[in-house]
Amino acid sequence: MRVNGQDMRTIWDKDGKVEIIDQRFLPHELKIISIETLEDARNAIADMKVRGAPCIGATAMYGMAVAVRNDPSDASLKNAQQVLNASRPTAVNLEWATRECVEAAREISENKRADILFDMARQNCDDDAQMCSNIGDYGKVLLDEIAQNKTKKHKDGSENDKVINILTHCNAGWVATVDWGTAISPIYKAFNAGMNVHVWVDETRPRSQGARLTAWELEQHGVPYTVITDNSGGHLMQHGLVDICFVGTDRTTATGDVCNKIGTYLKALAAFDNNVPFYVCAPSNSIDWDMQDGLKEIPIEVRSGEREVGWITGRDEDGIIRRVTTMPDPTKTRNDAFDVTPRKYITGLITERGIANASRAGLLQLFPEKR
Repeated sequence: MRVNGQDMRTIWDKDGKVEIIDQRFLPHELKIISIETLEDARNAIADMKVRGAPCIGATAMYGMAVAVRNDPSDASLKNAQQVLNASRPTAVNLEWATRECVEAAREISENKRADILFDMARQNCDDDAQMCSNIGDYGKVLLDEIAQNKTKKHKDGSENDKVINILTHCNAGWVATVDWGTAISPIYKAFNAGMNVHVWVDETRPRSQGARLTAWELEQHGVPYTVITDNSGGHLMQHGLVDICFVGTDRTTATGDVCNKIGTYLKALAAFDNNVPFYVCAPSNSIDWDMQDGLKEIPIEVRSGEREVGWITGRDEDGIIRRVTTMPDPTKTRNDAFDVTPRKYITGLITERGIANASRAGLLQLFPEKR
């Protein structure tokens, strides 16, 4: 995607050096940092220098490659897998990435492991970008249908009547993946094709991934958007101001339940009550084929309430970045990072192979090899 007019990805390597965008500093500063050790990779994931399931997976794969380059032994390989898997528990892409690396490395000699894993990491990035692009193409079909219906309904109306209003939650754009994004990819595809789109961007407390990251990347690309408070989505739906919802996923069960950033469930409830289509953009490597019941089985990460809820960071009127609290006691907080949306509230799952019903049967139609 584009940053200051230049093409960028979230993670890349050049001449053996792995670099990432440190997302903690966005939107105020575009800071690039290096991953040179296993601990660098672990910290990048745990401290949310990178976030978003696909981007976490890509970082983990590069982390495995870096660890093996520094020590190619079996013990190092196993330790790297354990360290990275423990960095964040919810996104399934993390365990998928480290498992792929371990299985590949065990089949080759130690002196070739680093080269193989770096090649795998690069290929994974290309594959991830292609999956997200495909998701965008399938999601754009839904936006095309909405545009056609609006044109028929408001044939003689104003251009505002024909705007496609999309609500999204958290950040499932390109900074959450390697490129394109999941939930934002259909919006980019539609915008690039000249369609009249507008995005309602949930601020997504407590880390404000919507207000900070989604708004930033939409601004960079020129896509019209409006940041709203987290509590506004249902109200907008009640008044006919939302045509469709697109969200991402950190883990999708084999039966279609979806775990995503906290607050997604409430948006799904509001959409269900107001007959607003609610789609989850789910690349196949975010599907956990071994899990059946999202509410019972998916581990929900609970992060520091004091650090992330009790205190907030922002730029003041003088341009200085500050941390402030609005609470009498910042320690009296709770910070569940994700929630689970049951499949009955989901209109469909948009994958790189097409759109599936949120069910085992629906997913197996697109992925028959998982039977």
